[in-house]
Amino acid sequence: MIITNTKKNELFLGKLKCDEMAETRVKKKQIKIRHVPIAITPEGFWCCPSHVMFPKTINKPKSSSSSSSSPTKISDYKKHSQELGSSKSETVDPDDHGGLAENLPREVTIVELGEPGTSDLEVVLFGKQGFVVKLSVHRNVVEENSAFFAWKLLAQHPSFGCVEVDDCEDVEMYVETVGLMYCEDLKKRLIKESVSQVLRTLKVAERLGFKSCMESCLDYLEAVPWVGEEEEEQVVSSVLHLQSEGIWVSPILKRVTPDGSKPANDTISHVLQLVLKSSEEKGRREMKSIVLKLLRGNNDESNPNSSPLTSVDLCNDTIYALCTTCLGALLVLFRQMAQPEFTEQPVGLKDQVVKQMVLEADNLLWLLDILVDRRASDEYAVMWAGQHELAGLHPRVPIVNRHHISCITTRLFVGIGRGEILPSTDTRHLLLKTWLQLLIDDYRWLQQGCKSFDRKVVDEGIGRTILTLPLEEQQIILLGWLSSFLKAGDNYPNLQKAFEVWWRRTFVRPYLEQNDSQPMD
Repeated sequence: MIITNTKKNELFLGKLKCDEMAETRVKKKQIKIRHVPIAITPEGFWCCPSHVMFPKTINKPKSSSSSSSSPTKISDYKKHSQELGSSKSETVDPDDHGGLAENLPREVTIVELGEPGTSDLEVVLFGKQGFVVKLSVHRNVVEENSAFFAWKLLAQHPSFGCVEVDDCEDVEMYVETVGLMYCEDLKKRLIKESVSQVLRTLKVAERLGFKSCMESCLDYLEAVPWVGEEEEEQVVSSVLHLQSEGIWVSPILKRVTPDGSKPANDTISHVLQLVLKSSEEKGRREMKSIVLKLLRGNNDESNPNSSPLTSVDLCNDTIYALCTTCLGALLVLFRQMAQPEFTEQPVGLKDQVVKQMVLEADNLLWLLDILVDRRASDEYAVMWAGQHELAGLHPRVPIVNRHHISCITTRLFVGIGRGEILPSTDTRHLLLKTWLQLLIDDYRWLQQGCKSFDRKVVDEGIGRTILTLPLEEQQIILLGWLSSFLKAGDNYPNLQKAFEVWWRRTFVRPYLEQNDSQPMD
């Protein structure tokens, strides 16, 4: 390339003027100049200087999301350039008070990009705490790739070979991003970079109007896995900002946003049905726990970050619909097992029926746990209290099989005793009338054959449920219990605490109230 003497003089004068402007900011202050060696790759790309060349206080950006005021179109850069120009710091005496001296440059790092000795433009990056980087670049490269630099160069005299960028929060990433303008294949260059690093690059590329770099960053973010919820939120917030600027980011958002073609409750129902129909013990047990936890988080009012993705009422309706299905299947199986000829069926057929019955009972118990967790189990108590046919078939089924049904009854009593389930008085009375004696009949087996059975918790739940009834009904149930308990002992629920409360309410409290109402002499 032939450069005339006139052109050489113009470049020299422009460089001299640029140096003078940068040094004006640092007079009265000793400046340390650091030259950074740059390695040129076979592709003509530079290797970014080591991270130790930049102050650590400068490297970390304030936020992974882009500034909402950053322009993305060339037509926006006139206003943006004026804003940057108006924010330049003036020369300040370092002895002045107020901490202004901290903003003065203390160190200048010089970086040369592209083929050494061929640059015709300087880019001066002014970072925080007075850190300055001078980039020796090529005008045609930055002008072609950056809308910001294109406007800045258009607005100044051709002989002025310097562009300044003020208030660089992330100086290192500015250097890296300008260097990417020399790279032919940006996508390959971003491979193996961390998500946080690419988000930093995307932020600077947006400010510089480096469109091809932004596209490569978005392609990377669309393809790379996001590790952890925090990283996902960083990506989504950055992408949502770009969407508001009119940039096409739909492929990335599709990863976290449903298309809306299928109602969310249909999907929840499908997930629940898959778990309910599974017969593989280990996988079923693990997924029951996971789904219960997820539905709990979706309904956690104490957690501000857990907002329901679906209507709570609609989700509960879906669960109750599944309860009805499971209960219908359980009733059909109980009818079959209660038939006298069932004992004469082949062993394989009987085992299959019993296994399905146990599965449906476990399904109903799991759905009850979900509803209790969602504070929506009152209707379940109404439903269970009204199962007169199932209760009538209960004694005709062997206790080794039917005790699974009693587990549902105990869970309801425990829930009522803890205040987790709040059915009406009539429902509580009907529940005790329909199921308490059947539970007592299975009590011995539950203690010996059910690992999850906690006698102390169940006894307390039954007793507290009884004590929620009117006093006369408490008396009928507890006197009937006393008669049987004196004969069976440990094979019966121990309701002594409830009996003591009933006794105090019946005999002691009226006497105390009568004495309190008598006038004093």
